[in-house]
Amino acid sequence: MTNINKARSARRWTARRAIPSLAAAALAAGTLATVSPAAAYNYVPAGEGDRWGVHDAANPGLDTGSVRDTTGNALQGYGGLRVEVEGGKSRLNGILLRGFGLTYDGRETFTSTRGVDVDGVVVRRELVVPAGQSYGRFFDTFTNTTRKPVTVRVAFGGQVGYATGENQSELSATGDGDDAITAADGWASWHTPTTAAGGPSQNGPSATVFGTPGEADALEKVGTFLLDPFDNPLPADGDAANHPGFVTTLTIEPGDTESLLRYVVTGMPEGRAVGGSTRPAGSEVAKVESLAATLAGLPAVEGLTLSELCSVENFDPAALGLAGADCAKAPQVPFAGSAAGSVSAKTAATTSSYDVVGKTLTELAADLKAGRTTSQQIVRAYLDRIAAYDQGPFGLHSVITVAPDAMAQARAADKARKAGDKRPLLGIPVLAKDIIDTKDMPTTGGSLVFDGYQPKEDAFQVELMREAGAIILGKANLAEFANDGHYSPNAFGATWNAFDPSRSPIGSSGGSAVAVASSFAAAAWGTQTGDSLWGPAGAASLYSLRGTDGMQSSAGTMPLTLIQDYVGWIGQSIEDLATLLDVTAVDNPDDVLDDVANGHRPTDWSATLKPGALKGKVIGVPETAFDDPFGTSEVSDALKAQFANFEKAGATIKVVPDFTDVPTRGDYGDTGYEGWAQWIDAHPDNPYTLPEQITHNELRVPYQRRAGEYTGTGRMTEQQQRDFEAYRATYRENIAAWMDEHGADAILYPAELSEIHLNDSINPSFGRKDPQSSAAGVPTVIFPAGTTENGNPVGFQLQGKAFQDAELMGFAYAFDKVAQGRVLPAWTPPLRYDADAVPPPVVDVDPLPEPQPTKLRLTVLDRSVKATLPRRGKARVTLAVGCASVGAACTGTVKVTLGGKRIATSKVRVAAGGQRTITIALPAKATTKVRKGKKVTLKVAFTGTGRTVSSTPVKVTVRR
Repeated sequence: MTNINKARSARRWTARRAIPSLAAAALAAGTLATVSPAAAYNYVPAGEGDRWGVHDAANPGLDTGSVRDTTGNALQGYGGLRVEVEGGKSRLNGILLRGFGLTYDGRETFTSTRGVDVDGVVVRRELVVPAGQSYGRFFDTFTNTTRKPVTVRVAFGGQVGYATGENQSELSATGDGDDAITAADGWASWHTPTTAAGGPSQNGPSATVFGTPGEADALEKVGTFLLDPFDNPLPADGDAANHPGFVTTLTIEPGDTESLLRYVVTGMPEGRAVGGSTRPAGSEVAKVESLAATLAGLPAVEGLTLSELCSVENFDPAALGLAGADCAKAPQVPFAGSAAGSVSAKTAATTSSYDVVGKTLTELAADLKAGRTTSQQIVRAYLDRIAAYDQGPFGLHSVITVAPDAMAQARAADKARKAGDKRPLLGIPVLAKDIIDTKDMPTTGGSLVFDGYQPKEDAFQVELMREAGAIILGKANLAEFANDGHYSPNAFGATWNAFDPSRSPIGSSGGSAVAVASSFAAAAWGTQTGDSLWGPAGAASLYSLRGTDGMQSSAGTMPLTLIQDYVGWIGQSIEDLATLLDVTAVDNPDDVLDDVANGHRPTDWSATLKPGALKGKVIGVPETAFDDPFGTSEVSDALKAQFANFEKAGATIKVVPDFTDVPTRGDYGDTGYEGWAQWIDAHPDNPYTLPEQITHNELRVPYQRRAGEYTGTGRMTEQQQRDFEAYRATYRENIAAWMDEHGADAILYPAELSEIHLNDSINPSFGRKDPQSSAAGVPTVIFPAGTTENGNPVGFQLQGKAFQDAELMGFAYAFDKVAQGRVLPAWTPPLRYDADAVPPPVVDVDPLPEPQPTKLRLTVLDRSVKATLPRRGKARVTLAVGCASVGAACTGTVKVTLGGKRIATSKVRVAAGGQRTITIALPAKATTKVRKGKKVTLKVAFTGTGRTVSSTPVKVTVRR
């Protein structure tokens, strides 16, 4: 604070009291639910049996400080920050902020190890979730390192529900009891009411405490954190209503630090058993709101220094226990006035004179042929863009590995071209999803399970591309082992959306799509088991084909399932896909799974690419295909407006009944287990011999890991595999009959159906309606169709009969010529050319730190302590104890203190992530002090490895 601000604050500091300490028993109740030791990023125990999964810098490294999930599902990506500096030009302005280097202390605190510089304002975070409590304290500081006053708008919020079923959140209460959230409230709460009698909260309720009621700097407005909370008000209903964002404006003098202190309170679901107990309707909502009201009037500030308290702008100083004289003498917050230890989003120049932004593979090939560029210029341009936009704490994280000899390959390609080599893909750089084998680079599956593993041979399609002259520039990021169709998280860092770097890129091929959209490569392989080609491609305004089963070989690819997995391309045009398929859609004699397509593959994929391909065609639109499960209409409205372009291209749009003739699926065994078993057989040099050694491995991204022992049926028999293929063939026949019945030449589906959710949330990340392409193995071509009114890409899928692949591509080509639906992301613009610049280094991404190693964190669970005085015998104390460590049990000694003296001890061991109840008998001399019906204060501490972990005084009533 400046002296002016100190004087202003001193005038309203009229009272002083001790810094408040909320008694544990007054804050929380309940027991700790048993949790798997497979904790993600870092989990921290909260009250009521709850636990919070916090996005810190540990694997998968979103590093936002937001809460991805809670046991009670009260928070679903909440507590994030957006910062908007007035007049600022940083790429970080307004996005979901990350890069704090948040480190967990193994107990209850997450602290920034570096600041994030947004146009000269350095932001740091601290999150404390007090042991056994039902709230977290977010302390965010903003330091003006410039020489002028800076106005900063700060939004705090995230997601508290989903617009599906009874997961839709509603505003429950505000501090002053009305329906409008204003600074006069100090807090607001949400719950997810059900239609059941009494209206219990389907998910845990939550509340946000944003300041002292009536404090001028507590709240400016509440906006939509999903879109733009600074300009979009929070609606009362719909999907956006699940994303409150509390906006505050600060004006910070040069060299000053100001801070915002907020609390988030969580509860457990009502009316259904969670954590071993069922909470009555209304009980959790009442507890959350009561605690929120308490914290608004009496904020818990233990551990904050005087300087930090004096920097708080959204709470009245008296509520913080301060008087005017305190802050007049207080030193500045230690890091004020300095950018030391901070990082900013700086953009380097490029040393390539050739601009690759938005250049399709077809355009690159033409420019190479005409001599307008060289492969070296193209590769240098891609490498510079990867260094500038993909790496570091603010990067999109779409590329895991870059070929160490990329420039040498480019020089060789240029030399070969000069010598007369006319291969169409000569010197064209592409990326391979990092589950596809490359003999010159590691293939990790995005997992520490295979960190450093490098196959001895290329995958079948990779070998074909090398023979065609292409450069395999690197390996694209993905959801670990392709195990997520909504996000792309893994041990090397989660991928972020190319168009809005606050959102999910979709999964599992998120890295492939983001890299191509951001002009880091000409094209990239992805894979699809459910939506992993169409989802990421649609989100990135790109093109793809999930071909008929067997159209492209999957040999040399880590599996998610057997038979249903498909290895395909994500590209920048239909022409690009045709060129790539001419090379890679060929029979692999060693791959029995691709035999389905033998005799059906086109010899020239470009033959159907004609502007008139849609003339006279009937495009069927299933009745509910464009109904968003989230209930929104912005995306579907934008897509339906594009129907006119099909008609302009000569097609007829016809509504048809939804497909319902799904064949009965038999018991074909575990396709995932069999897929890994066959991969292991084909890779004898890999470190593992059994699928469960991979799928259950402790090195996996924890929330992707299978829990417990493998419980499947083991390997599939040969007959089961053939029966599963026959089932899919029947499925394809039923789809063909459905299309014929309704006279449809192709069936139109959307890609995404809603705005994509932020990247720190949980599934689902978007409104999703799957076509039958993956389940049946029929072809689907994916292509862009413009944007929503918010500027976010939208896209279509055209689905057809088996082996209609090339014809569908012709339909998409004809639409594209009319609609020109592809758009480019604004977040990764062309780099400034500087011939004398030193090329920025491009290095392989190191794995992120794992969640904190096991630290002794055995916690006495609040209000679980009971003291009883039997009719005969000694008095005893019963208490529930929880172990919040990751991966190993807690052991130590529980000590009971009465009147300042230790009266009893007991050694205890609790399994990792678990809880147990222990009883300690009190000595006879203590019995006289513990009288029936009287309240006494027992101090219960757990010690181990030389330190005390919990020493919370708890007042209990002794009962007989």
